[in-house]
Amino acid sequence: MNENNTPITEANFDAQYMDGIEIERIDKFVCDEMDRQIHRYIKAMHGSKEVMDRFVAHLKTLDLATKEKVIARYIDFNRRVVSGLDLKLVLARAFANYCDTYEFFEKMIADQRRISFYLYRIRSKYLSYHEVFECEGLFGIRDAKGNILVHPQYSFLRRVFTYVDDLTPMPIIAEKDGKFGLILPDGSDTVVADFIYDDIALRDEPPYFEARQGKSTVLI
Repeated sequence: MNENNTPITEANFDAQYMDGIEIERIDKFVCDEMDRQIHRYIKAMHGSKEVMDRFVAHLKTLDLATKEKVIARYIDFNRRVVSGLDLKLVLARAFANYCDTYEFFEKMIADQRRISFYLYRIRSKYLSYHEVFECEGLFGIRDAKGNILVHPQYSFLRRVFTYVDDLTPMPIIAEKDGKFGLILPDGSDTVVADFIYDDIALRDEPPYFEARQGKSTVLI
């Protein structure tokens, strides 16, 4: 892939040309490494084998582009997945899987332009985080591209960061007009539990929410 239409010669081949097949294969091997990182994280957090098996089974059904997006979403929900993760090591492992000789591997590792290209590519694919923002004293949530996931009409929001899941969207604990409810971060503020509760707390196992209304407590 010649990005500036410069004539390609033997002397400038490496500097001017990025092999599309190489990019495709490195993307695949990086995705495999990020997949394994999630599995290691789930095991470290003592997630149930049943939940992990569902997660693995789901990922296996996806094409590469979709799998990248799903893993990025998982990381966004569970940012501790990449805590302490060295992306250069992830890339080195991907290079090692791609190379058929050690000499070729050494050449790739020594190419700082190539390293920078792929590190930027990894970060842009996998490390795109949503954020809570404030507007006139109320809170909402938008994704890394600025798309509104939750409109700024709540006095309190608690995003649920689950340690393990099977990719089922998790509701958000929200407060509106002094009462708590559950909504989905779907851009439409879809109500899962009406705003009738005095408090909602998160549980460690299904059902994940415990709601208090007066002296009564219910599981949602």
